[in-house]
Amino acid sequence: MITPIAVVGPTASGKSALGIELAQRLDGEVVNVDSMQLYRGMDIGTAKLTVEERQGIPHHQLDVLDVTETASVARYQQEAVADVEEILSRGKTPILVGGSMLYVQSLVDDWQFPPTDPEVRARWEACLAEVGVARLHEELRALDPEAAAIIEDNDPRRTVRALEVIELTGQPFKASQPPKDAPPRWGTTILGLRTTADWLNPRIELRTHLMFEHGFIEEVEGLVKDHGLIAESTAGRAIGYAQVLDALAGELTVDEAMERTITGTRRYVRRQRAWFNRDHRIRWIDAAGDTTAQAWEILGL
Repeated sequence: MITPIAVVGPTASGKSALGIELAQRLDGEVVNVDSMQLYRGMDIGTAKLTVEERQGIPHHQLDVLDVTETASVARYQQEAVADVEEILSRGKTPILVGGSMLYVQSLVDDWQFPPTDPEVRARWEACLAEVGVARLHEELRALDPEAAAIIEDNDPRRTVRALEVIELTGQPFKASQPPKDAPPRWGTTILGLRTTADWLNPRIELRTHLMFEHGFIEEVEGLVKDHGLIAESTAGRAIGYAQVLDALAGELTVDEAMERTITGTRRYVRRQRAWFNRDHRIRWIDAAGDTTAQAWEILGL
């Protein structure tokens, strides 16, 4: 019986390369689980594989949103689940690749999303408008430190949503999520790339510098001019894109934007590590070693 394989872990740990190796070996197709790679035109800043780098492997859930649209975990879940089941129906192996934490969980777990209430949502949105996202995120941290640890402190939409769920359910946001010890959907094998800061931080710095050298600022300028990217959008708050938009607005120098992208990425990696380390279903691989050989051993290939 064919079952999916998920490749998860922190940013810049080598997930995409391992995903291609697995897809080639297992006659597979890749399903993207990176929320910012859903966006068309956000290529350099998300380290999205080029068409050539995909080596003929079909990729799903790439380039499915305009930068003016709001990425939604619930919408992603519906569409990505359909993709996985369609791939399975053709006798191919779905390879789920990405590190967006809630998106990974929405795909590998049968997550029934909690209720919503327009009045409660509107009240928290009014609070957001009054005090700003930083203060509202502190409110979330006081009520639910675990939720605050995984939601970016500059993400107003998810901060509001978490507070809405907490108010409606009377429970922490985490309580609405499926337990991480439940069997994964479809019997998915979850491979995680384990890293250390000493190994990963230089990779983050190098990747960020290469992004800027290879036209990242020009990419953002084009998205602003031709596709309506704005700082207040979900896409515009992505790490790197937010900093370049600030540079284009004259609020940062290019060097400052680069350094803040590096520090923002490191901060996000700490959230990813904490999140994935709590999932005891993950079979860990040393990202600094021969990841392909380690994956074959785990999979018995």
